[in-house]
Amino acid sequence: MRHQDIWRGIDQLAEHHGLTASGLARRAGLDPTAFNKSKREGADGRPRWPSTESLARVLDAVGSGFDDFAALIDGRRGATAPLIGFAQAGRDGYFDDAGFPAGQGWEEVRFPGLGTETVYALEISGDSMEPAYRAGDRIIVAPGAEVKKGDRVVAKTTGGEVMAKVLARKNSRTIALASLNPDYPTREFKPSEIAWIARILWASQ
Repeated sequence: MRHQDIWRGIDQLAEHHGLTASGLARRAGLDPTAFNKSKREGADGRPRWPSTESLARVLDAVGSGFDDFAALIDGRRGATAPLIGFAQAGRDGYFDDAGFPAGQGWEEVRFPGLGTETVYALEISGDSMEPAYRAGDRIIVAPGAEVKKGDRVVAKTTGGEVMAKVLARKNSRTIALASLNPDYPTREFKPSEIAWIARILWASQ
């Protein structure tokens, strides 16, 4: 990636989340001027690059990964995904056994195209994932993507409960799902109690 590509990607990421570059820096806990146009070149005209730490903090603040950022830079955007509410998601018949939406007629939302994975959108309710995700935010979920410890995921229990969590642990005996909000304790389930787990790829705030 070239210097201008990185900065263009930061500007596009901010725009996608309804922020200015300064607002994006502020959300990530950085100096609000960190991404200003004046900071992108030195006094001698040499290009300045954002630090890897700064970029990582920004992506974490908006719930995205580097692959998502690269997709923005490459122009892979404009895909659509069916939008499902959490209340709908908990009902029988809305998903197949693999965690894919069943049926047709969903409202659709646009998001940055992230390759060929089959995805859908969920609208967050509740506050267990604050400050990363707030009620009303829309997350893009990939049921077919591999999940690993530390991933942000959506899980559905066999009892019909749907939740957005962080995969804290997964083995043959236990699946532990943690909240980003410290007011909510980590919840543990037997694998037989979880219908499916799908990785969160993107969030639109």
